[in-house]
Amino acid sequence: MESKCYYFYVLLCADGTFYGGFTDDVEARLATHNAGKGAKYTASRLPVRLLYHEAFSEKHEALSAEWHFKHQSRHQKEQFLTAHHVKWQGLSKL
Repeated sequence: MESKCYYFYVLLCADGTFYGGFTDDVEARLATHNAGKGAKYTASRLPVRLLYHEAFSEKHEALSAEWHFKHQSRHQKEQFLTAHHVKWQGLSKL
């Protein structure tokens, strides 16, 4: 039996802001966001681009990662992305 994965992900919105989320299907969730149905926050900041995702075997771990990311300052979010070798500068002009 295959075990289920849960993901924490980070999007770059068209206005240059970051959005952190949780899902069990990253590609489907990204498509939902870009269709304007993913979240109120991203719906007015389209298109969005996937910058980062991390898999967890436990749902609560992915939700915790999302919660911690969302409660950081912009500077802390940038530090998180830099520490994970994610480049986002210059990408906001989607």
